[in-house]
Amino acid sequence: MQRIAMLGGGFIGRFYAESLHGQRSRDRVVAIYARREETAKKFADDYGCSVWSTDMEEVIAHPDVDMVCIALPNNLHEPAVQLCAKHKKNVVCTKPLGRNADEALRMVQVVEEAGIFAGYLEDLCYTPKFLKAMESVKNGALGRILWAKSRETHPGPHSNWFWDKEQAGGGCMLDLGCHCVEIARNFIGKDVRPVEVMCWAATQVKPIDAEDHAIALVKYENGAIGQFEVSWTFRGGMDLRDEVMGTEGTIWINNFLRTGFEMFTTGKGADYVAEKAESNTGWLFPVGDEVNDLGYNHMFTDMFFAAEEGREAAETFYDGYVVNAILDAAYKSAETKQWEPVNLPVWRGKEGLSQEQTLTDYDEQHYLIKEEVTHDGRHKVILKEKASGKIVERDLV
Repeated sequence: MQRIAMLGGGFIGRFYAESLHGQRSRDRVVAIYARREETAKKFADDYGCSVWSTDMEEVIAHPDVDMVCIALPNNLHEPAVQLCAKHKKNVVCTKPLGRNADEALRMVQVVEEAGIFAGYLEDLCYTPKFLKAMESVKNGALGRILWAKSRETHPGPHSNWFWDKEQAGGGCMLDLGCHCVEIARNFIGKDVRPVEVMCWAATQVKPIDAEDHAIALVKYENGAIGQFEVSWTFRGGMDLRDEVMGTEGTIWINNFLRTGFEMFTTGKGADYVAEKAESNTGWLFPVGDEVNDLGYNHMFTDMFFAAEEGREAAETFYDGYVVNAILDAAYKSAETKQWEPVNLPVWRGKEGLSQEQTLTDYDEQHYLIKEEVTHDGRHKVILKEKASGKIVERDLV
């Protein structure tokens, strides 16, 4: 059993608590820290916490606490992690790990020096569909991964601090892009080094200093490309989609918006439908089990078993640091309008990879480019001559 101190009693803290008191059921949130007394009291009442306080260190240091769960604004992640290290308390932290890679790396270093467990709460890398897709990728069903694309768009976050660039560290790219970058890293291989980023970002709609829309390409050392599309200006709910393309196959995933559950209502008796839903009338797209479909259940199960078994979770603070470094390059690229290198002074993956060449012999003289049956019934092949490099086609009998 994990006895958990929740830091933050807002939207994400409550989502986490719903999952923590659900999946394994033996784990309990026993303490709550919130910056406002009324928030802390309400959370304690709702989830049966015996300890509540507006003093963060008091909650972290409490003897009844085994594990600290950080569900705070981005600018408070590092101070909270520092306190966990000081009091030797295992910690899991919501995404993004830091506002930038420098913050994230300091958090990696402090938990490692303290010898405490540290997990990165990247829930979208634990959704049931993602886990199934990863199993197929690891088993080679898609061959060599060439391209991994992830999209998260919705009308914007729930709390005011997200919209404050100083507290949040950025806009939709940091808030949503952290998910998308880590999804692509998993499919491409987290031990494959990201080398450079090209990004467009803009503030198109919202009256804020940070970006509300961004698109980027992330180039990896083995030649693979990661791509993300993120927006706080999308209308119609929350759209979570992933695409993976390999030499032997393709995967398309729709995690949230259109998943086969559709409902029409005039609105009578309707209230909450799904996270980021913009309406409770008309055609709606509810979610069957929101905390499970968004990955929270599988995420906490992995985190707590990892802590108890003395191993790393599937998502670590180091992963959060790499994600921050990629996003730092994206922000710089959005300013310079050119490819920018990913600065990773601490890299723990493979070194010196090069782009693989996949050449399929057709016969001794030719490589196979494509084989097909045309609309008029011809069976033909397109070939490349090995000696001359000439492209030719041949009809087969």
